[in-house]
Amino acid sequence: MSAAEKSPNGSAASSAATTAAEEAELLARRADYPILAKSTYLISHSLGAMHRGVFDSMQEYARMWAERGIRSWAEGWWAMPGTTGDLLCDILDAPRGSIVMQQNVSVTQSIVASCFDYKPPRNKIVYTSLNFPTVMYVWEARAREGAVIREVASPDGMTVPTELLLDAIDEQTLLVPISHVLYKSAYLQDAKRIIEKAHSVGAMVVLDCYQSAGTVPFSLRELEVDFACGGSVKWLCGGPGAGWLYIRPDLRERFEPKVTGWMAHEAPFDFVPGPIRYAKSSYRYLHGSPAVPAMFAAKPGYEVIRAIGVAKIRRKSQRQTELLRREALARGLNVTSPVDPARRGGTITIDPTPLARGGAAGAGASGAAGGGLDDRLGAAVVKALAARDILVDFRPGAGIRVSPHFYNSDDELKLCLDAVVEIVKTRDYEKHQGGAAY
Repeated sequence: MSAAEKSPNGSAASSAATTAAEEAELLARRADYPILAKSTYLISHSLGAMHRGVFDSMQEYARMWAERGIRSWAEGWWAMPGTTGDLLCDILDAPRGSIVMQQNVSVTQSIVASCFDYKPPRNKIVYTSLNFPTVMYVWEARAREGAVIREVASPDGMTVPTELLLDAIDEQTLLVPISHVLYKSAYLQDAKRIIEKAHSVGAMVVLDCYQSAGTVPFSLRELEVDFACGGSVKWLCGGPGAGWLYIRPDLRERFEPKVTGWMAHEAPFDFVPGPIRYAKSSYRYLHGSPAVPAMFAAKPGYEVIRAIGVAKIRRKSQRQTELLRREALARGLNVTSPVDPARRGGTITIDPTPLARGGAAGAGASGAAGGGLDDRLGAAVVKALAARDILVDFRPGAGIRVSPHFYNSDDELKLCLDAVVEIVKTRDYEKHQGGAAY
C-alpha cells in the first residue's frame, strides 16, 4: 500500500462511498439488534446496541459455571483476558498477544501511570483540555508523585489544533495521554504526527481509542504507539466492564506496573509470597481476577465488527454523518462537530439554540458553536426525544450528540432531526427540563 493510500492514523484511507450492496448488507444486520425494533437508536457513541448473540454467550457463561464449576477456569475463563483481547488485535491491527482485557479506561490508564517515576527533568505529562475527564483525574493524581501537568487548551472548546499539541511536547515530556477522537465534538486528532513528535523527543504516547475503535479504521501496528486503551461500551457494541489495554510488544518487559495483582505473576498458581515476579507476556499488566461475564458479553459485538471490517463501517459513517450535518443545517440547527469528514469520528453534535432563538444556524471552519449554546435547552430536548423513543445524548458545551452506526438507516437520521425541530418549535422541551440527560 502506498503512502498516498494511508490515513494519518495508520490505516487504509476509506474515502470511497459505500456501495448499494454494502448498504444492503449492513442494514440486513438490523434484525440482530433487538432495540432497533423499538427505538430510533442513535447513541452508539455512548452505548452500542446489543447483538442478540449476547443472550447465547451469557447462557454459555452460566452453563459453564453451573455445570463445570471450578473447572471453568482451566477450560477457558483464565485465558479470556488474552483470547478476548486477540479479537481486538484483529480489529485494530495489532500483533496477537499485545492486548489484554481490563475493566475500564480508568484502570488501564492507572496501570500505565504506575509504570513510571515522575522525577525531573523528564516528568511532564502533556494532554489537552478536551480529554475525557476520567483520564485527567488519573494523570492529575500523578502530580502528587512529582509529575508536572501541561494541559493544552482548546481555542474553541471543540477542537485542538495539532500544532498546539506538538509545540507543548518537549524534552521534559514523559507521557502524552490523549484521546484519539474527542468525546464532545468527535474531532479526530492526528495520532500519527503526535506519536512521531513524542518519539522524536523521547516521550511516549497513551492513546485513548474509546471513541474511535469500531468506527474509525486505524492500525496500532503502523501507528507505533506505545500504549493504547479503550472499552467496549460504544462502537464495539460489547457492553460495560470490558476495557482493554495495548502494550507495544517491544516495550512489554521494560515496565513493572505498581498497580498489579496475582494475575500479573509469572506463576500465579504457585501462590508465592511477594515481591511479584512479573509475567513476560502482556499478562504482566493485569491485576486481580478477571471480569469473566463482561468478556462473554463483549465477544458477539467484537465478532460482528471484525466480520464487517471497520473500513466498511467508516465509509457508511462518513456518508451518514455528512448527511446529518447538511440536514441539520438545512433545518436551522447549528453543528458543532468538525466540517471536514476526515477530521471527525462517527458523531455529529448539534445545537438547537439558534432555532429556539429564531436566528440563523451556522458553523465556523472548525465546526465550533458560535451562537451561545444553551445547555439547559439541549438537555431538555434530549429528554423529550427519549420520550419519543429517539435515543441520543447531550454534553455541556457541545450540544446533542447523534451517532449513526452501521445498523442505522438514513430515514432514522431525518426522523431524529425533524423531531428536534418540532420539539423546539412547539416548546415541548419545557416539560422535560431539569435533571440529567444521560
